[in-house]
Amino acid sequence: MDSKIMNVLQDRVPELGPKPEDSGPYRNFKLTRDGDGIAWLLFDRADSSANTLSADVIEELDLVLAALESQRPAGLVIRSAKKSGFIAGADVNEFRGATDSGPVETAIGRAHAVIDRLVALRIPTVAVIHGFCLGGGLEVALACQSRIAIDGARFGFPEVMLGLHPGLGGTARFTHLVNPIQAMTLMLTGKTIDARKARSLGLIDAVTQERHVRNAARDAVFGRLKRARPGLSNTILNFGPVRGFLASRMRAEAERAAPHEHYPAPYALIDLWEKHGGDKAAMLNAEKTSFAGLMVTPTAQNLIRVFFLREQMKKLAGSGNKIGHVHVIGAGAMGGDIAAWCANRDMRVTLSDMKPEPIAGAIKRASDLFGKIMHKSTDIRDALDRLMPDLDGEGVRNADLIIEAVPEKLELKQKVYAGLEPNMKAGAILATNTSSIPLQDLRVTLKSPERLVGLHFFNPVSRLQLVEVVSHDGTDPQLLKQALAFIGAIDRLPLPVKSSPGFVVNRALTPYMLEAMVMLDEKIDKLVIDAAAEKFGMPMGPVELADQVGLDICLAVGDMLRSKFGDALPPTPAWLREKVAHGELGRKTGKGFYIWKDGKADKSSGSPSTVQPTPEMIDRLVLPMSNVCVACLRETIVEDADAVDGAMIFGTGYAPFRGGPLNYARTRGADNVVSALRALAAKFGGRFTPDAGWESFR
Repeated sequence: MDSKIMNVLQDRVPELGPKPEDSGPYRNFKLTRDGDGIAWLLFDRADSSANTLSADVIEELDLVLAALESQRPAGLVIRSAKKSGFIAGADVNEFRGATDSGPVETAIGRAHAVIDRLVALRIPTVAVIHGFCLGGGLEVALACQSRIAIDGARFGFPEVMLGLHPGLGGTARFTHLVNPIQAMTLMLTGKTIDARKARSLGLIDAVTQERHVRNAARDAVFGRLKRARPGLSNTILNFGPVRGFLASRMRAEAERAAPHEHYPAPYALIDLWEKHGGDKAAMLNAEKTSFAGLMVTPTAQNLIRVFFLREQMKKLAGSGNKIGHVHVIGAGAMGGDIAAWCANRDMRVTLSDMKPEPIAGAIKRASDLFGKIMHKSTDIRDALDRLMPDLDGEGVRNADLIIEAVPEKLELKQKVYAGLEPNMKAGAILATNTSSIPLQDLRVTLKSPERLVGLHFFNPVSRLQLVEVVSHDGTDPQLLKQALAFIGAIDRLPLPVKSSPGFVVNRALTPYMLEAMVMLDEKIDKLVIDAAAEKFGMPMGPVELADQVGLDICLAVGDMLRSKFGDALPPTPAWLREKVAHGELGRKTGKGFYIWKDGKADKSSGSPSTVQPTPEMIDRLVLPMSNVCVACLRETIVEDADAVDGAMIFGTGYAPFRGGPLNYARTRGADNVVSALRALAAKFGGRFTPDAGWESFR
């Protein structure tokens, strides 16, 4: 057989050392020894597709280390037997519901003792890492003397996304091994890096292929592998006065991305390093207390809740995707980006439009996106090959799924369907990306209305994970199931909703944005209105968001929803219509409420306002969102309160540390929310009337 083919095959088969016996003494580990006297420890967590660290796994690791201390092999290689990677971090289930930091600190102290035991082994230790090596998994690797990565491995500390920082010694070991500025940046952002970058930082000692693993491990054990050593700059950067200066810069940087008031973890990590960065033992000790203190904060518990909301929503997608070829009609901002995203997720995509220019623009945007998210030029080329311009719409005949993304005009959409339907193959799904037109209106002219579903993506498609999967009374349940599986297959989170004006997310977001217009009408400064929402924790204020979305779209959605819900929504000021008529549509035209430069709102020109956002302003903006979410549950537009919270977080960026609008209401107390809404209704009008659904909301 050709040696190249042999090499490729060898690189697909993980090198796991000697074959272990089936009946070893451990549940989650296999321990063997090779001809050179090197012990191979395979981590293979029972009943799980990925390795995670739980209390019982760490306890068992302690037994393994005790055995190794007495056996004294020539060296130890630690590897994962799972395809998915080394270790994906801690078992987050164990973090849920912690309210007292005492027991958390005791448990983390026990885990520290086991990791310290690994560090203290009097034999050379080597971690061989493939796939994901995250959080606690990276902390185990840092406890070994050498680290070897298989090409394609990814490293990172995502704890900050859960409102925590590393807790198994990682804060101290990482900042001592590599340049502390780089180490702190990775821990503060939660970003992952690839094997090459990890090698250049000095986090790992070598990058290799599977077929060379045995030799590399042998070299590491017998001292022939040149290990990455901390340079002199590390000592200087970890020096007390330098740490003080750098820490204040890090705090200022963190404040911009995650305000201290809402996100304590980054600041706890910076404090830890500033105080103890020069003394590893002291930092290891202080890390336990700091980690336990963060674990019981509302922020961490809500972010852990969000982690599980994402897992729950992934499950709603189910499995068994049958869609291979997607045809997208309309190469505008949404259609083009949906097509690009599908091509990025291994789908064959044909993209059609009335004119060639939008298709060319969409392909260029796709190329830019792939350049940002893919690391290999061959991957970019392959993704662009899967995205095919199709001016004549020939792709309709072979597509498993057709996504219509033409402008929001009922007649136009119906005209498109009339031309489409006769050419669709049997069993194909017709999906509309409408954000406002109820499916009942769209299905009227269809010969096979049962194959129509809504797939409502959010802008920007590559960043917002939510897709509302909309059904009407006559949707074929099997096709709905296939649509959900497709959303899972393209790595998006589905929210199953029944068709109704605005579905869930736009219906909940519209009062938030329209209320801001009413406040502008009351001559409240736009910067103060946006600051009120940001103070609550929204990623951007409603005025800036309206500019981002496009004032024409806001107006159209607002009008459509007001025609249905009437005075339950704030009135639309006349000057907003004039603004739209004059073509001041926001970001896309360079001017809306703000002037836009290079895709950013220019906030410098506003007069420095002395007015501070009041709690009443915040309530006016955010409580109607909770009110609408309760109404959607009462009307059974959605079945699941948790999924509504997930949808608002993953579709709009609703303050994640609040756990979603329903969780926020629950935490604040439903009675408190209802009385706040009543007070607002008395002062500002009936649009704040609490929904009847609060009576049964728990």
